[in-house]
Amino acid sequence: MLLPLALCASQAAWAQRALTGRVFDAATKEPLVGATIRTPDGQLGTASNATGQFSLATTATELVVSGVGYEAATVSVPADGAALRIGLKPAVQDLQTVVVTASREAQLRTDAPVAIAKLSPTVVQDTKPTLLAELINKVPGVVMLNYGNEQHAMGIRQPFGTSAYFLYLEDGIPLRPMGVFNHNALLESNPLAINSIEVVKGPASSLYGPEAVGGALNLLTKRPTAVPTASVGVQADQYGYRRVQFGGGGMLTSRLGGFVSGYVARQRNSWLASSNYDKVSLNGRLEYALGTRTHLTAAASYNDYDSQTSGSVDSVAYYRREYSSPTDFTYRKTYALRARLTAEQQWNAQNQTTLTGFFRDNSIGQNPSYGIRWRSGATTATGEVNENSFRSYGLIAQHSVRWNWLSARLLGGASLDYSPTEYDAHQLDLAAQLRPDKKSVEKYTITADRPDLLLADYDTKLLNSAMYAQLDFHPLPKLQVTLGGRFDRMSFDYNNYLDKSSGTKAFQQATPKIGLTYDLGRGRGLYANYSQGFSPPGLTAIFRKRPGTGITTTTGEVVPAEFYYNLRPARFYNREIGGWASVLNNKVYVDIALYQLDGRNELLSIRQPDNSTDYQSAGKTLHRGIEYSLTWKLTAGLFFRFGGTNALHRFEDFTLSTRATDAVKDVNGKQMPQAPHWVANTELTYKPQWLPGLRTSLEYQRISSWYQDQVNQVRYDDRTLFGARGVSVLNLRVGYSWRETLEVFVNVLNLSDELYANAATRGNATTDRTTFTPAAPRTVAIGVQYNFIGKK
Repeated sequence: MLLPLALCASQAAWAQRALTGRVFDAATKEPLVGATIRTPDGQLGTASNATGQFSLATTATELVVSGVGYEAATVSVPADGAALRIGLKPAVQDLQTVVVTASREAQLRTDAPVAIAKLSPTVVQDTKPTLLAELINKVPGVVMLNYGNEQHAMGIRQPFGTSAYFLYLEDGIPLRPMGVFNHNALLESNPLAINSIEVVKGPASSLYGPEAVGGALNLLTKRPTAVPTASVGVQADQYGYRRVQFGGGGMLTSRLGGFVSGYVARQRNSWLASSNYDKVSLNGRLEYALGTRTHLTAAASYNDYDSQTSGSVDSVAYYRREYSSPTDFTYRKTYALRARLTAEQQWNAQNQTTLTGFFRDNSIGQNPSYGIRWRSGATTATGEVNENSFRSYGLIAQHSVRWNWLSARLLGGASLDYSPTEYDAHQLDLAAQLRPDKKSVEKYTITADRPDLLLADYDTKLLNSAMYAQLDFHPLPKLQVTLGGRFDRMSFDYNNYLDKSSGTKAFQQATPKIGLTYDLGRGRGLYANYSQGFSPPGLTAIFRKRPGTGITTTTGEVVPAEFYYNLRPARFYNREIGGWASVLNNKVYVDIALYQLDGRNELLSIRQPDNSTDYQSAGKTLHRGIEYSLTWKLTAGLFFRFGGTNALHRFEDFTLSTRATDAVKDVNGKQMPQAPHWVANTELTYKPQWLPGLRTSLEYQRISSWYQDQVNQVRYDDRTLFGARGVSVLNLRVGYSWRETLEVFVNVLNLSDELYANAATRGNATTDRTTFTPAAPRTVAIGVQYNFIGKK
């Protein structure tokens, strides 16, 4: 009886083959980690490793391959035993999207008790953006405004503008250190290196620290592809923008892979005068698997940016569509080099450690248009030239452990960022050529460069340190509780050469968080959270002279310089509830969040009559709103997306002046400037089954009107497309990819050629006039790209 059994077992063992292969994203060709490979009967299975590779011994003639966020595929096993190449198609919409920003580790979207949105690789590739704003504005509740030549403003649960209450990260590392003004940090990024983008809305300070108040935006860069890839392309528009771009990568060995991408951009003679610019941007990444449990990543980026800054225009030029610039001498030059080395160790199924060392070398030199100070009717004005530079040396260490008890996970970490900084600014004397009404300036010219008149001159040894932890556990099978907290300390030794002072300052704060997620089943769930945000004042705010100080009066009296040494850190308290639902056989997905963000000592820049800035800490502010999104797969090739927010941003207790002679003492109960009540973005995308490779989309962007000043006397209320007040524009995108090899596309932004402003602001004085940051007229961008995809 044993002999036949032994013969059968021997033959079965002989028939089994050790199948090998690699699983990757069919769109990006990046390897998929943790994809499941199993036999159709489910009796045998394995998972792909960090490079997408797998090995499975089986006699099956077919395998079922699946991954979270991807469509499952059934593949035939080659008769000759050749290695498999399996590309999984991203699901058009899937509740189980994997995100990393919510907890610093990969987790399901439905396990994160926060409002988080992900722009998938498919969205990034289909959009073919010239500017990041074209992508970011697709996120519900987010406004990213184009201030020209990749400069930008942002609004996430805050009025849109240039505040430092938004944290910008690349692969989880801040682009700039805390305390160094980060407003235009995203121009130091490479859109062609981006695989996907995740946006956390609301305070994320419990994990990422200060500045992540309105939200955190994480750019996730492209990994080495599982198969050899290469691409080269060009992009241009009718206003003098030209770009040459390239990318490519693959596995150099079974353990070592690399990817590099970059572009060279140039703009000349645009629709807006004095807006020429040049940019070179490069990203590179190497990944090496030391073993099945140890993984190394080395990454670097280089950005060199040199741009004219045309600035805002007055109402005469704006409404005549005379996109002239009152300044032809202002500029911004940015150099940014970043590098990191990350080691990941998976000790076992329960324990994982990550260690990252990083370096930054950054300098920003500018003659900013916003630095021009002019009083109504005067024929003279002043400007400034400034330069800020820093180098950073940092370390982030993190460990996570999982237990079967309550399905718990504990994540803890610490970070250290040492960034010596230098900053100086001096005055320019300007002549102001007035318009006939004497109420606005047609053109400024430089009459003298005054390095002898310093506006700021300091250096600091900036040290940011933090410790954080987050615990997730399930007291009930469908209920997850999240407890998190972080302690931050920003300290610096300083030398202020203007008042010949030196010393040490420090800001520190603990920021807790608690969240609940409840799975209702069948693709439905609820969440709630309470979190706090914290943001110290930036160095440039602390060491700027107060308006009206550091001058000699007409009578010869010397007014000593005063500085903002006593600015207080801002604190925010966020309460939020939300939910999601997938209905109609997963064809419709709805996500909604209601929040209230209470601010204390929110740092605001108050525009003075001469256009200078007086920094003030608002006593109390209120930010309250509802965010919502809907995605609907109408047919196999027709996809609809809608997202928006209705919000209120209000001063609760804010004193403008204590002087008896001032007409307005406070703005209690008034709405904050540049705070529209409604923002929406919707898009209809069509990818016909009868012509694979073709895609078309029509996008609608809506921003309602807003107050220009703090005293709520003047609104930006112009009518645009469909008669809507504020901003109302259409964008059209068409592209065709022939066998994934040759791509051509046309993007038409502002399809109906509307006249609208990306910003319209004014001071509180009756003599102040509105300045406009005009948006681009109809712009047609055309691109061609050749792609090579290898077989191994």
